[in-house]
Amino acid sequence: MNTLAVIANGAKPRAPEVLRRLAAKAAELGLELYTDEATSEYLKKAKAISASEIFDLVDGVMALGGDGTMLRVARALNGRPNLLMGVNIGSLGFLTSVTENELETGLACLANDEYLVSHRSVAYIRVERQGEQLASYRGLNDVVISRGPSSRVVTLDVFIGKDRGTSYVCDGLIISTPTGSTGHSLSAGGPILAPDTAAFVLSLICPHTLSSRPLVVPDQYDIQIKVAESSGELLLSVDGQVDRKLAQGDSVRVTRSPKDVRFALLPAYSFYAVLRQKLHWRGKSV
Repeated sequence: MNTLAVIANGAKPRAPEVLRRLAAKAAELGLELYTDEATSEYLKKAKAISASEIFDLVDGVMALGGDGTMLRVARALNGRPNLLMGVNIGSLGFLTSVTENELETGLACLANDEYLVSHRSVAYIRVERQGEQLASYRGLNDVVISRGPSSRVVTLDVFIGKDRGTSYVCDGLIISTPTGSTGHSLSAGGPILAPDTAAFVLSLICPHTLSSRPLVVPDQYDIQIKVAESSGELLLSVDGQVDRKLAQGDSVRVTRSPKDVRFALLPAYSFYAVLRQKLHWRGKSV
């Protein structure tokens, strides 16, 4: 890898210092840096390129921040094959594989092509009204249909492939990728999926029946959610960053995108070690 795009969340207190370290190590390794206009304020020697062009000029991307930064960059990649490495300078950082202390190691791994590649599935989301497509989105984490400001429950009809699933009376529904299974879906009681699991998770938000449970569905199927009953507009949210209003009768179709996001991970990375650390798993000591 010779060229690297650096996208950082400048609102993080540690961002200026971490970017100074990054610039020094990149110069030592001979990495040519590009950055967007926002990050260029802290990375003066990098070439500032517009967000719409930067990913076409580089081999890889390093995102510095937290999970929100990773989701923002993954969406901006829009299906491009660039490798994406995340450096956590935030709090939880489930999606980032490199700690702040490992920054120089991560850069060296990219420069020397010594990394693992994790293919993360992406949900392709289409919003339809009376058979007409209104919008489409890509979601690395999840798509959420919620009741928005209304205090009343909604009824959502669920179809899996050609089969009718059921009707849920609830406050909302989360359709999560394996990557997003440790996010909003987990908070709603959904299962954790390993990143390479070929499935989606359907998790309900406050279902109005005790028989409703999370559902794991192979991602080869087309999932359709139809707003059957609602007292007002609903809210569709993709990765917690893109919102759209839904009306009664609207449908949301979710399929797996043919273009994944490729994460570059440190050679010693372990998904289960991340779970132990982030979720504070404890077992019997031996």
